[in-house]
Amino acid sequence: MSHYFVGIDGGGTSCRARIRTENGQLVGEAKSGSANILLGIEVAMSSIVDAITQAAKQGNLSDADFSTMHVGLALAGAEQKSAWQQFMALPHPFASLVLNTDAYGACVGAHNGDDGAIMIAGTGSCGIYLASGTQHVVGGREFPISDQGGGAVMGLNLIQQVLLAQDEIIEKTPLSEHVMSHFNNDIDRIVEWSKTALPRDYGQFSPAIFQHAAQGDALAIKMLKQTAADIEMFLVALNRKGASRICLMGSIAERIKAWLSPPVQTWIVEPQFDAIEGALMFAGKPEHNLY
Repeated sequence: MSHYFVGIDGGGTSCRARIRTENGQLVGEAKSGSANILLGIEVAMSSIVDAITQAAKQGNLSDADFSTMHVGLALAGAEQKSAWQQFMALPHPFASLVLNTDAYGACVGAHNGDDGAIMIAGTGSCGIYLASGTQHVVGGREFPISDQGGGAVMGLNLIQQVLLAQDEIIEKTPLSEHVMSHFNNDIDRIVEWSKTALPRDYGQFSPAIFQHAAQGDALAIKMLKQTAADIEMFLVALNRKGASRICLMGSIAERIKAWLSPPVQTWIVEPQFDAIEGALMFAGKPEHNLY
């Protein structure tokens, strides 16, 4: 009987699946909804099954073939032990499931299974170093108590600075005016918005920070210097643990390299493969289960 291997990269907004044969031939790949297990284990399992079903169809496979599929899962939220245990207790139709974090999958893929580190900074942030099978993690405890260097913290810092500018404590700049116009120049709207704003809501301002910094905006430059310092803090921590090859991943990290100090830039390398390939590399290998 033929066996298939499936890699899953699942986060808060999407779940991506890739199926390969035993000899590595691509069968198909597809995308579905949220697979962050902290947002619901049943929701995540449904998204995973949906993405695998779509990918299987591309290779003329069906749910009848699920029992021959070994699935490697790189999922957001898997670091929480209770959620990991609850998810793994769910019934499923596959030959096997191996579950670790999305960051773990990204790191395995980035270094093609070899020792190495990654620094992820998108809406949130997290650093991970894999060495001889041991996982070392820095940061990644979610907004607002962690995730320095990520877009949400950038946005929160920016809002604070904008309010200081409105109180004439610091100088107004085109960036601060841009943010105020987003809220129809109404401070009360910012205050009300902040009561329910999610990390992604704060993170929406990060592209504007990069754009205004390129135009010489003093506030934007100040913001990016702080973000670079935050990311560098984690990179130095990873290096102290032994990492000398670190991949920058995520919308913020990938654009921050030029803002890092020259010695730190020498540690940065390009990722070899993505998180889905990382998940494929540990599919069918239970020793890669996080718990």
